[in-house]
Amino acid sequence: MLTGIQIAVIGGDARQLEIIRKLTELDARISLIGFEQLDHAFTGAVKEKLDEVDFSNIDAIILPVAGTNLEGQVETIFSNEKVVLTEEILVKTPEHCTIYSGISNEFLNGIVKQSGRKLIQLFSRDDVAIYNSIPTVEGTIMMAIQHTDFTIHGSNVTILGLGRCGMSIARAFHALGAKVKVGARKSEHLARITEMGLEPFQLSNIEKEVVATDILINTIPQPIVSAGVIAKLPPQTLIIDIASKPGGTDFRYAEKRGIKALLAPSLPGIVAPKTAGQILADVLTQLLQETTINRKGNA
Repeated sequence: MLTGIQIAVIGGDARQLEIIRKLTELDARISLIGFEQLDHAFTGAVKEKLDEVDFSNIDAIILPVAGTNLEGQVETIFSNEKVVLTEEILVKTPEHCTIYSGISNEFLNGIVKQSGRKLIQLFSRDDVAIYNSIPTVEGTIMMAIQHTDFTIHGSNVTILGLGRCGMSIARAFHALGAKVKVGARKSEHLARITEMGLEPFQLSNIEKEVVATDILINTIPQPIVSAGVIAKLPPQTLIIDIASKPGGTDFRYAEKRGIKALLAPSLPGIVAPKTAGQILADVLTQLLQETTINRKGNA
């Protein structure tokens, strides 16, 4: 149980609703910031504005998957108000206050460090990333079907990266009958691709390897699908970029060439927000309970 624990949930999308539901079931007290347009009410959760919250009593802050932008603004689907997280806010919290976010950036890392607080990035955990790859795969398949006029079966699919999502996507498209090749840099990843019965290639050879691609799926959050790569693609190629914003594709040049390129960095929250939210909620409650037990044990 989380009885007596005060948590601030700041912004987010439908995934946060599952987190809030789980936390209130465990008897936590919740301050909801950036949720004034949310019709649903949760027992034990109070909607508040950022300047109304007494952060000196907050034991944990839960941010959306994306955390903040580089100016500290938090995305708020259920609010039109601008919500900005600052170092001044974090300094007001107790020293044991922990900040939870899906991913982070230079700004968020900076204010957490300066305030002396602890940041946990949920998507850096293998369990979260692997569970999250399930709705990501389904969303990628959905987009491939919606935006092509040919079947996945028999098509040439090129996947860039063999991380947690890349591996799951490669396995699923292979199972659907696609001819799958996967680009990676590490020798162990190339070996794993071969073991999976797929065609491996070294990413340094990407321009040569994409020439017959029908569907190109990028999972690498770096500028990997450059103008040079796009120039080698057939005109009917569909690019699906699931890397975190801004993705790894030169979308300007893709549009110039008339190649459809889609950026979809938050597919789980789009195609299966309930499941994606439950995944995060389960891990968050486990972490919060462990932190509570440890703090009481050290008291």
